[in-house]
Amino acid sequence: MRGHLDGLLLAVLEQEPLHGYAIITAVQQRSGGALELRTGTIYPALNRLERVGLLRGVQQSVGERHRRCYELTDAGRKVLAQERTAWQEFTAAIGSVLNPAPAT
Repeated sequence: MRGHLDGLLLAVLEQEPLHGYAIITAVQQRSGGALELRTGTIYPALNRLERVGLLRGVQQSVGERHRRCYELTDAGRKVLAQERTAWQEFTAAIGSVLNPAPAT
């Protein structure tokens, strides 16, 4: 997952704002349980993405509990589009090596 965490977080937040635990759950569900993120991994990444302007964090109160929900900014949407393009190019290149087209 190294090098792809930002893209995963941005993709999960594309449709709606989510709090940290919901982000962890969404990644796990979307990956069919193959990817499990830890809170010690995502919160520093979320804070960094917020600091550089790709996410916006909003404090919410649920009863007496407070949690921070994150949503994509316009800059975050642009970076997500770039991440998707880079991922498609990467997987196409790897696929060409692992599954070469038959020689004609």
